[in-house]
Amino acid sequence: MPEPKKPAGFTKKPQTQTCDVGGKAVFVVEVDKPNVKVKWQKGGKDLVTGPKYGIKVEGKKHTLTINDLAKQDDSAYMAVLGAAKEKFELHVKEAEKVVAEVAPAVVPEAPAPVADLPTPELPEDDTAPVDSHQQLAGLFIEKPESLSTRIGETITLIAKVDSSSLIKKPAIKWFKGKWMDLGSKASKQYQFKETYDGKTKIYTYEMKVIKVDKTVTGAYRCEVTSKDQFDSVAFDLTIEDVADETNILTAFKRTGEAGEDAGELDFSVLLKKREAKVVEVPKEDVDVWEILKNAKPCDFEKIAFEYGITDLRGMLKRLKKKKRVEKKSDSFAKRLDSAYQVDKGGKIRMSVELAGHNMDVKWFKNGKEIRPSARYIFEIIGLKRVLTIKNCTLADDAEYECVIGDEKCNADLFVKEPPVVITVPLDDQHVFVDDRVEFDCEVSEEGAVVVWLKNGVELTREESMKYRFKKNEKKHFLIINEATKEDGGRYMIKTNGGQSDAELIVEDKELKVLQSFADLTLKSQEQAIFKCEVSDDKVTGKWLKNGLELVASDRIHITHVGRIHKLVIDNVTPDDEADYTFIPNGYAISLSAKLNFLEIKIDYVPRQEPPKIHLDCTGSVVSQNTIVVVAGNKLRLDVDASGEPPPTITWFKSDKELTDKEGRCRVETKNNLSSLVLEGAEREDEAKYNIVVQNPAGEDKVLLLIKVVDVPDPPTNVRITGIGEDWCTAAWDIPKNDGGQPVTGYLLERKKKTSMRWMKLNFEPLPETSFTASRMIEGCFYEMRVYAVNGIGMSQPSINSRTFMPLAVPSEPTHLTVEDVTDSTTTLKWRTPERIGAGGLDGYLIEYAKEGSDVWIAANKELVERQGLTIKDLPTGEKINFRVRAVNIAGKSPPAVLGQPVTIREIVQHPKIWLPRQLRHTYIKKVGQQVNIMIPFQGKPRPLVTWLKDGQPLDSKQVSTRNTEENTILFIRSAERAHSGKYELSVQIENLTDTATIKIQVVEKPGPPDTLKITDVWGFNASIEWTPPKDNGNSEIIGYTIQKADKKTMEWFTVYEHNRHTHCTISDLIMGNEYYFRVFSENICGLSDSPRASKNTAVIQKDSKIYVPPPYNEYDFSRAPKFTQPLLNRSVIAGYTTKLSCSVRGSPKPKIVWMKNKVAIIDDPKFLMHHNQGVLTLQIRKPSTFDGGKYTCKAINNLGEDEVECKLEVRVPQ
Repeated sequence: MPEPKKPAGFTKKPQTQTCDVGGKAVFVVEVDKPNVKVKWQKGGKDLVTGPKYGIKVEGKKHTLTINDLAKQDDSAYMAVLGAAKEKFELHVKEAEKVVAEVAPAVVPEAPAPVADLPTPELPEDDTAPVDSHQQLAGLFIEKPESLSTRIGETITLIAKVDSSSLIKKPAIKWFKGKWMDLGSKASKQYQFKETYDGKTKIYTYEMKVIKVDKTVTGAYRCEVTSKDQFDSVAFDLTIEDVADETNILTAFKRTGEAGEDAGELDFSVLLKKREAKVVEVPKEDVDVWEILKNAKPCDFEKIAFEYGITDLRGMLKRLKKKKRVEKKSDSFAKRLDSAYQVDKGGKIRMSVELAGHNMDVKWFKNGKEIRPSARYIFEIIGLKRVLTIKNCTLADDAEYECVIGDEKCNADLFVKEPPVVITVPLDDQHVFVDDRVEFDCEVSEEGAVVVWLKNGVELTREESMKYRFKKNEKKHFLIINEATKEDGGRYMIKTNGGQSDAELIVEDKELKVLQSFADLTLKSQEQAIFKCEVSDDKVTGKWLKNGLELVASDRIHITHVGRIHKLVIDNVTPDDEADYTFIPNGYAISLSAKLNFLEIKIDYVPRQEPPKIHLDCTGSVVSQNTIVVVAGNKLRLDVDASGEPPPTITWFKSDKELTDKEGRCRVETKNNLSSLVLEGAEREDEAKYNIVVQNPAGEDKVLLLIKVVDVPDPPTNVRITGIGEDWCTAAWDIPKNDGGQPVTGYLLERKKKTSMRWMKLNFEPLPETSFTASRMIEGCFYEMRVYAVNGIGMSQPSINSRTFMPLAVPSEPTHLTVEDVTDSTTTLKWRTPERIGAGGLDGYLIEYAKEGSDVWIAANKELVERQGLTIKDLPTGEKINFRVRAVNIAGKSPPAVLGQPVTIREIVQHPKIWLPRQLRHTYIKKVGQQVNIMIPFQGKPRPLVTWLKDGQPLDSKQVSTRNTEENTILFIRSAERAHSGKYELSVQIENLTDTATIKIQVVEKPGPPDTLKITDVWGFNASIEWTPPKDNGNSEIIGYTIQKADKKTMEWFTVYEHNRHTHCTISDLIMGNEYYFRVFSENICGLSDSPRASKNTAVIQKDSKIYVPPPYNEYDFSRAPKFTQPLLNRSVIAGYTTKLSCSVRGSPKPKIVWMKNKVAIIDDPKFLMHHNQGVLTLQIRKPSTFDGGKYTCKAINNLGEDEVECKLEVRVPQ
């Protein structure tokens, strides 16, 4: 039966790319067979060659070129070759904008208030929900990309966000898989860093993964949120194995994990390795499935609210039914996971791996077969079968099955709705007692579950008699029908994706009289009108006449319209003369006025009588010639003139005669009565009025001053003079016009910029022209306005103040310490303040003053951003006090002051060299490599550093050195063997010196063996010997490689590798052939470049059938003890078990004696001695300072003895 033909496949896959708008993208794939057709698809549709897309084929190489990139090209693409498919993505980003183009114009004439100054860094976004999924806003200008690296390397992922158009500081989160927040996993392996560039307004976020291993492999996600904007990017990390190259020097490892000198020596690395099967431990995917699985039943509702689970009952029912029994399958190599979870609108991939080829796979959803479509995509990747569901909805929440023949595997898919975010927040409320309060808020989803809280305590259904909860589509309401003072506080609505709060202030009711009524003097049959206005339109009241309540009738009319209460009496009679009073219900105030009835007496008048003016008015008479009227009220001046014959009455306003009979200002004449009527008095009506009465008998004149009083003009120039964490100070100028009455005070209101509701800040008029408002929210924008109040009423509101934001100065810096002091400088260090606030942190100001002085001098002209500074040019010997302040846009923080003054004097410190561990042994480098050694040291004042090689000064042409105050560096650009030797470093301060010795060994490949000869040939064997090479490459020869070649073909084959002896026997030679042999030398650098070949040959005779063995001489293995690895000086910490190790060779097996300070250690339980295959170990259990000293190890047999010693220093931890 012929072998089935293998289908074509991909050998090189396309890679995801990110390009700019207007650019070009090129994707390349390679296949394993020529003359095959590759289809390029976008969104399931084939791409056709044209101006937009270029498709090119070159042998096995297929290329797709996309020209003139636009945002519409940002999508997922696929390369299709038969049943094989490879997906890739193209990300198109906008070109970076120039910040100068969008910078607002600067207006130098108008100084900006404190709140409008540009901040160096945006405030923290405390309104963005932790896990909100707003619409993608394209915040990233640089996204982290997928990486592939090797085990043990360090990788850095970078994301950049442009904040020039943001109101709040962006918040970033790094995720691994679905739910794992890496911010909570910050450790030595995962490190996070955030920087901000104030010039470009760009935030840079870094995630560094130190020494990656296999557990780092997986899918990652980076999310950034700011207010109502959101962006996300996904990327993958792939970790590859590193080929294990065993080095003879690194083979001597130790079993301990505390450091290089901890644990026992382990030589197992030198043994031949065996391939071991690595059993991968399945990684736990922490998701809501597992959380519910392990949670208590009482916590189910809380978990459902936190993670947005809507069908909790159905999910628990399916969890309970789910009991899987895994058994070996003939069809499935890897089954579906037990459950999958995806966000609503997201994409999910479910995959299985088959046990063989040519298997028919079917997918089912709740028992109904799934057909491929735009949302359901089937993929075949080798033996993998993948089902991809796009744009998941709640209808996709079901049980899925994968069926192959009679076998099947199933999994549950849970669709998680996105977190509910608050789109319209709550507004502050300011009401009076018994008023109705209604908080309204709008969320992103209909029917969302919300929680209402008051002062942090949840409002439950048990309190429904007091509070009403109402829903209307996306809106949620909290209603309080009759508010009391106990209902005041901070109310909060909370969803699983955010929260919003507002403050409720409930005040006692206070009724104000906006317009009162005055006394009236009327004649018979005239109409009396008493009208007043109060501040509350819901207040009712009653009218009294001489203390008795009035009842409405056909002649007496009592009306209440809005805030105006009116009493009208038609056809006034003498019985109506009385005191009339209005009393509001529920308030201890009353308004009174008197109605005077004017009787007209007819007396006998002579025929010729000079005119006489009888004056009366309905206004308020301040003096004999001045009448005061409130603006908007009606004024009626009645002039009754007597005289015979009847006189004529003429009115003048500032020498201008008034003749109008109709209109707002008119003159009414009836018989001998003339009246001046002003309907709705205005300020322009204020003037001097002359009344002239004339008849043939003479004339009479009266001069009156009518004064119109009104509410004042609004205050001007409202400004914010100071801000704090939750307060601000406002100031304003007095009104230009006080309305004719002195201003008694001012009322203030404030509101959030995003709200339309104003909140009163004071209820009693404030006499000053400044006010400090409190109980504000830091980081929220506010506006303020002011009313002026006089005896008439309240003015119109002033123009709103400029928008401002309450900001707090940061707290004082913490942990202020002195790091270093010299004769003229002091170095300070500190940590960031505990509280920074929404204003951010601009930098630090450092000040100093002499002891006993109150004059503080700034040490830095510009703010310092780092947490440390060296203050220079200080007077030597003086005692100086230091303090540090944190500064932001709101001002300077309280100072952090050192506890005691610092004396400016150099601190002497003995010289000490801190030799790194790797330099305590021989430092080995290959010829041509760089030698770069940095050795730290200490000492004050700055020590003198000297380098010597083999007792001679260094040649500056071959070896370079560089010294600083803290370390010295030895550098050789290209190492040569001549650079090998002992290098001595000395650090000297006056007569104090510390020295250290570093052994440097520069090695290269060895030369070939010196001589090679064939010593014997017998049977199918040949024996050869050689001498070691003259040049060992400055390193010990660790073995030889022997090769053979048939004289006929001269093809060389390796016989032995790593042969440590200078002779060997080659067996299994072929009869009748003639052989040459050659040998390579080997050291730690590798094999020699050329071999040593034998001059003669070894001929395997055909007739040689009888083997005559050579005489055997027994080898004498006896030798005196000799230590092959010495003891090393050790410095350990008290209380930590340590070991001293060395190795010895000798035959017969030597006796081992351990000594401390030349005294043998015998039967001491503190010391444990081991002797294993020549490796000697002395273990000291929990050493103390008394265990320090000189330790000696002595080996003795009948052929001699040998000993090694070392020093042990035991330090007390600091």
